Amino acid sequence: MSPEPAIPDHGVVPTREKAAALLALHAGPGFVLPNAWDPGSARILEQVGFPAIATTSAGIAWSCGVPDGGAMDRDRMLEHIGRIAAAVSVPVTADLEAGYGATAADVGRTVALAVELGVVGANIEDAADGGLFGVDEAVDRIAAARAAAPRGTFVLNARTDTYFAGTTGDVFAETVDRAVRNVEAGADCVFVPGVVEEDTIRRLAAAVPGPLNVVAGLANTIDAPTFFSLGVKRVSLGGSLARATLSMLERAGRELLDSGTLGFLDGAIGYADLQRRFRS
Repeated sequence: MSPEPAIPDHGVVPTREKAAALLALHAGPGFVLPNAWDPGSARILEQVGFPAIATTSAGIAWSCGVPDGGAMDRDRMLEHIGRIAAAVSVPVTADLEAGYGATAADVGRTVALAVELGVVGANIEDAADGGLFGVDEAVDRIAAARAAAPRGTFVLNARTDTYFAGTTGDVFAETVDRAVRNVEAGADCVFVPGVVEEDTIRRLAAAVPGPLNVVAGLANTIDAPTFFSLGVKRVSLGGSLARATLSMLERAGRELLDSGTLGFLDGAIGYADLQRRFRS
């Protein structure tokens, strides 16, 4: 029988201390950063033992009954992010999509609002409406985010969607160029989702001038130890945990509808145990 998870102490941990702890993880051999979509999922992931948690814009959107990709505005997304950050004592980094605004100043304002919620990191991506921002504009947006949250107080993760957006020409060279310029603009790490070939990941890890973040379970089935062996420092899950949870709910619903049986409860956490985990 596995030991019962410890219930974390939710005393106040200084924001700067949380930011330092999150940044320090990037200097180690590699870490997995799970993505929560509500306070309950965040609490469970904290109790499992993860030292930091990310939010997922996809999972939050789905939990609200809308699709990912801009269906939720900044205020509504930040409301959910704030609830997640308040529910746990570990560092929380937020998925802020493209920064929720047309201008670099809008991005800076979004990051400033996230900081006020106790978030100590964020992803800012360089694509919107299916297309990449020009590199100069993308870098300006990262610089504005950095200005809103100085180094040492906030871990800025610059995401580039070159492998998602159908980049023409040499996608590897374009990715590295954007990564270099984003790090020069103040990013602490670089996020490249959508890359699937192990050799390409190894080359990116060597060429990017900072910790490389990739996502597992979206466009690839590579496991975390393999990613770490390729030089990746940070492995995110994106919406994968939310997808798995919603898939289980759908299977349970189909079982109930088709046969009325309760096989889906096999292995489920008991009511009293969940009550204990959420008391603090």
